[in-house]
Amino acid sequence: MAAQRISRRGFLLAAGGSLLPLAPAQAKSPTLPFLLVGDWGREGADKQREVGAQMGRTAEDIGSRFVVSVGDNFYENGVRGVDDKQWAESFEAIYSAPSLQTPWHVLLGNHDYRGSVAAQLDYGKTSPRWRMPARYFQTSQRLPDGTTVDVFCLDTSPFLSMYRGTKVDITGQDTAAQLAWLDRALGESNAKWKIVIGHHPLFTVSGGKHDQPELIAQVEPLLRKHGVKIYINGHVHNLQYLEKGGIHFVTNGAGSQTERVKAAKPGQFSDDSHGFMAVDLSADQFAFRFISDAGTELFAQSIPA
Repeated sequence: MAAQRISRRGFLLAAGGSLLPLAPAQAKSPTLPFLLVGDWGREGADKQREVGAQMGRTAEDIGSRFVVSVGDNFYENGVRGVDDKQWAESFEAIYSAPSLQTPWHVLLGNHDYRGSVAAQLDYGKTSPRWRMPARYFQTSQRLPDGTTVDVFCLDTSPFLSMYRGTKVDITGQDTAAQLAWLDRALGESNAKWKIVIGHHPLFTVSGGKHDQPELIAQVEPLLRKHGVKIYINGHVHNLQYLEKGGIHFVTNGAGSQTERVKAAKPGQFSDDSHGFMAVDLSADQFAFRFISDAGTELFAQSIPA
């Protein structure tokens, strides 16, 4: 497909939404548009800079309200402190477009655990757009029509036994407490949309080593118990989509370096392009698309409420 820049109008049509009459400039959007990016911080290398530039253009086109980073914010070893040069070279200088000066809700990845997690928790005192209030947390949004959205951001590295005794320092993290929090928070939520995001996948098109049995065993039952339809992750450095038993699993880990992915089965999607995810959320549908660093729409999917 030739590279193209797609307006918010085109996004709604591609996602199957109805086209509304043009409204005055001051009118509120009837939807909640936002971006997600994963696995990015390489001081602009491996197409990170190009992805960041296209994110800025797309954010302007759709009127993005915020960004979610699904983790692995800084390679290879996280950051040393709040004055680490990576803050400037991998974040501030890359995502500099005015349209990206919105809240960034940020998760931790395994590479972030190789450095100072405390620094990432503290950076919000320096940059008001950097939002990481805790290692795992909930953020709530509201559409102009009153529809509520609860986003549950997990800290998945501590669940994986492969990291114990490695540079990924998950020492002392209480996964039982995190699961109890997730169960309670999902159960208390009255939001129409409940979206769960973690750095690591549960299921992938790739399968094999990329599926995470420890997360499947502990997190998937809670998703099903509380009627969660969407789980989004990074970690695997490409773009993927599949549906399994009514839950839609989206891999969004192509913010910089990418890796090959096997061909998807019918009804699924996979691509090793550099890119990110744009969402236009309404009361009735979670419409998303993958966009490459060149502005090509790689895939679009609409998930009904």
